[in-house]
Amino acid sequence: MPGTFIDVEVADDVRGDPELAQKLEDACPVDIYANRGGKVEVVEDNLDECVLCELCTAAAPPGKVRVLKLYDGTALERTG
Repeated sequence: MPGTFIDVEVADDVRGDPELAQKLEDACPVDIYANRGGKVEVVEDNLDECVLCELCTAAAPPGKVRVLKLYDGTALERTG
């Protein structure tokens, strides 16, 4: 996606967790995550709005959500 400086990875084993889907939707101030029928959906059109607040990584179990900073090759994630 041109102009996007981040990407988001959600581990496959938690994408179908309705509780996590709602937590991520509630936590993100710029609506990058949506709870669609109890599944985590990443709203691609909103990725360029990310403010790197880390609320999503704090809401998810360690290692299950990563915010990839495409401009420098690093990632934000909760590790423990």
